[in-house]
Amino acid sequence: MRRDKQHPFHEQEDHWIPLSDLMTGLMMFFMLLAIAFMVKVEADSEKIKEVAIIYDQLRSDLYNDLDAEFHKDLARWGAELDADLTLRFTEPDVLFDTGSSHLKPKFTAILNDFFPRYIAILASDKYRNSVTEIRVEGHTSSTWGQGVGTEDAYFKNMELSQSRTRSTLQYVLQLPQVRSEQAWLRRSLTANGLSSSKLIIGSDGKENAARSQRVEFKIRTDADARIATIIEATK
Repeated sequence: MRRDKQHPFHEQEDHWIPLSDLMTGLMMFFMLLAIAFMVKVEADSEKIKEVAIIYDQLRSDLYNDLDAEFHKDLARWGAELDADLTLRFTEPDVLFDTGSSHLKPKFTAILNDFFPRYIAILASDKYRNSVTEIRVEGHTSSTWGQGVGTEDAYFKNMELSQSRTRSTLQYVLQLPQVRSEQAWLRRSLTANGLSSSKLIIGSDGKENAARSQRVEFKIRTDADARIATIIEATK
């Protein structure tokens, strides 16, 4: 009789042993899955960190080379070089007449001096394969003239800024000193008129109309594309 009373217990014990094994197995599976995910995230983070280091070094090298080449000229050109590799021409009276996209003689003289030296650096073996775009950006103030509203001024300035960047791009592409790089420049050089979308704001919180009217040369490298590829692969 004692064995008969114990028999259901043995059946219950036999039932729970495989279930506990199942729970242990599931726990191990999810643990391994979590470890694999953590390893992948760490590997992706290391890749992004590696690209970031390369990008930072590339930007630092480019800035140093551009600064070494142009620092003596920037003041007389009315220009400045930012750490983000933007080279900005900031004196509107030197660049264009009001409302015009025709390059002034002083600006063409500056471009004659600046652009071949600029391209000699960017198209060198050191940077050529890393530069994906050289952007010529045209910027305006937010106003247009008496009686012109904010919206109309924006679109008129958009047309003007686009026309000015096209004029600038056309001029520099025709310089004899860069003809050997025509194919590379046509792939890399773009004209971008941005109207008053990126105004320069003074310390008083108001628009600096004079400084907002500017032409900028900007550099994009393949680091952005590399990071985007890694991020896409992690999805």
